[in-house]
Amino acid sequence: MTYTLNATKRTEKGEKTRTAISLPGVVYGAGKEAVSVSLNQGEFAKLYKEAGEASLIDLSVDGKNIGKVLVQDAQYDPVSDKVIHVDFRTIDMSKKLYTKVELRYVGESPIVKSTGGTLVTTLSEVEVECLPNDLVSHIDVDVSVLKSFEDVIKVKDLVLPSGITVLSPHGEALIAKAQPAITEEEVKAMEEAAKSADVSKIEMVEKKKKEEEGAEEGATAPAEEKKEEKK
Repeated sequence: MTYTLNATKRTEKGEKTRTAISLPGVVYGAGKEAVSVSLNQGEFAKLYKEAGEASLIDLSVDGKNIGKVLVQDAQYDPVSDKVIHVDFRTIDMSKKLYTKVELRYVGESPIVKSTGGTLVTTLSEVEVECLPNDLVSHIDVDVSVLKSFEDVIKVKDLVLPSGITVLSPHGEALIAKAQPAITEEEVKAMEEAAKSADVSKIEMVEKKKKEEEGAEEGATAPAEEKKEEKK
């Protein structure tokens, strides 16, 4: 899929150009001079939701196509959770790039479906190496291969698109497995363990309180003895 985005050059600082519809950003990389830009907030939000950080974008600045870019970083407002600044990295199409690609879990595990177990996943993305034209927005992880609780999916088991190499984590790193459902006996055991832990905690607090009270009484005793001597 092809993504396109329009921007205009800006000379003012980001906070001065940031409005409800205007989003400040900067474009850099590939040996080119950094360029400060302004984007339409709504257009960028829609594109970013679809493209993420692992899709090439054709960026035009003041109507001129400056080439392919990736979203390098997006900063969010802690209150509104809206993007308030974005960094674009210009890509040299002749050189390999290193970036993170999302893992998307597809299919259904037969053992989870038949026993009511739980699908446990440990990774949401992997770091890859590839030429820009080989980059994909995501890599599918087919969990239908998990037919028993002994089956696992590791990084080395990923079906990778042509031209892509996973750099990290290492090949033996676990991605997904099926886990049996918790039985009623296990739930009761967990509840009992929690109760025991609560009782132990209460006892420790009471013990500490008594020790502190004893220490306070010991500290006041000498003062009272001195008063008796003066009498």
